[in-house]
Amino acid sequence: MARMTMIEAIQNAHDVAMERDERVVVFGEDVGYFGGVFRCTAGLQKKYGSHRCFDAPINESGIVGAAIGMAAYGLRPVVEIQFADYMYPAYDQIVSEAARIRHRSNGDFTCPLVIRMPTGGGIFGGQTHSQSPEALLTHVSGLKVVIPSNPRDAKGLLTAAIEDPDPVIVLEPKRLYNGPFDGHCDRPIAAWKKHPLGEVDDGHFTTPLGKAAIYRPGSDLTVLTYGTMVYVAEAAAHETGIDAEIIDLRTLLPLDMGAIEASVARTGRCVIIHEATRTSGFGAELSAVVQELCFYALEAPVTRVCGWDTPYPHAQEWAYFPGPDRVAAAFRTVMEA
Repeated sequence: MARMTMIEAIQNAHDVAMERDERVVVFGEDVGYFGGVFRCTAGLQKKYGSHRCFDAPINESGIVGAAIGMAAYGLRPVVEIQFADYMYPAYDQIVSEAARIRHRSNGDFTCPLVIRMPTGGGIFGGQTHSQSPEALLTHVSGLKVVIPSNPRDAKGLLTAAIEDPDPVIVLEPKRLYNGPFDGHCDRPIAAWKKHPLGEVDDGHFTTPLGKAAIYRPGSDLTVLTYGTMVYVAEAAAHETGIDAEIIDLRTLLPLDMGAIEASVARTGRCVIIHEATRTSGFGAELSAVVQELCFYALEAPVTRVCGWDTPYPHAQEWAYFPGPDRVAAAFRTVMEA
């Protein structure tokens, strides 16, 4: 078992999948020769050749459109959109083609396509490099949407996505690429190679899609979250002394309803945290799920801590980013209700 950053784990997942299955091809902007803007595909072109790992023009619609055709004809393409913010030109292809091809063809065709996108902020990327568009994707029937929070899950979820017969969107929190981040921007950067979840098996393994993980057991309240906010929630629990059970959802679509219901029914309180805009964010869906499944167990209203309803700022990033102070305040409010 090796210690890896999330970048290394993603690269390793590509490598293992390409070695096991010659149908797996990787392409996107700068993913070949340079190994991707974050180097998640480094070395793949040299090892597998430019026919299996290659650069594409700056045309997200063309990248995804070509990949859909490849998938329909039996390949297993894995494409990278450099930033999730750049997915919008390809959104029609994702929604109207990739997600619908199984239904439209009455099962004659499937679309075993993976679209990887670095997501979220915390890197001073401003409004066009920091968006979290997961709610736009979970709204689409026919897609699966996953967000890993650590290197081990990054490899396992990506491997499961590549082997899935339907299109899977893998959103990778870029603030976590090199280490966990607890929201305290004034502290030194932590390293995955000193964190237990930086231990990643070298060979083939999968993390099941649709299965949440209990990141931190607790009895006072349930936190439903994913990606970077897992560590922000952990920091808030530590700083408040509140025994929060942190559920790392890992897969947003399909959602692990059983894990949510079991935890909230036991704690009676629920805080939902995500970095994306609050209005119509994925937290609204989670809140509805909790109300429907756990209404009679709730001791306090479900509370959301989210990004503000504004474009993602550059100069005031840490006022936008849901940090541990905002999360801690929500924990206290829910416990006092």
